[in-house]
Amino acid sequence: VQLQASGGGLVQAGGSLRLSCVASGRIFATNDMGWYRQTPGNKRELVASITAGNITNYSDSVKGRFTISRDNAKHTVYLQMNSLAPEDTAVYYCKAEVVVIPYPPIDYWGQGTQVTVSS
Repeated sequence: VQLQASGGGLVQAGGSLRLSCVASGRIFATNDMGWYRQTPGNKRELVASITAGNITNYSDSVKGRFTISRDNAKHTVYLQMNSLAPEDTAVYYCKAEVVVIPYPPIDYWGQGTQVTVSS
């Protein structure tokens, strides 16, 4: 199983980006999926998560600006980021809990995509 994240880049403050993360391999199902971010010297932190039933959770710092969504048929999770600010600059990682029959669910991480917001 592999997770491939894309969509990062350089954007001015106030701009928008959309991140995508596709899980591939012998996947039976994906359970919780989410986006995390990390800056140098800091721990990786949760940005947003979404269950298979589309229940979402956001960190306080992104509520009202970011929207997480998913396409279960494509094993893909998205993060629409609006009103970006310089403090959103980080490497963004996707994570998915993947079910591969006959094994129990396992968390997989994507490779990370850089988001840089200039002031």
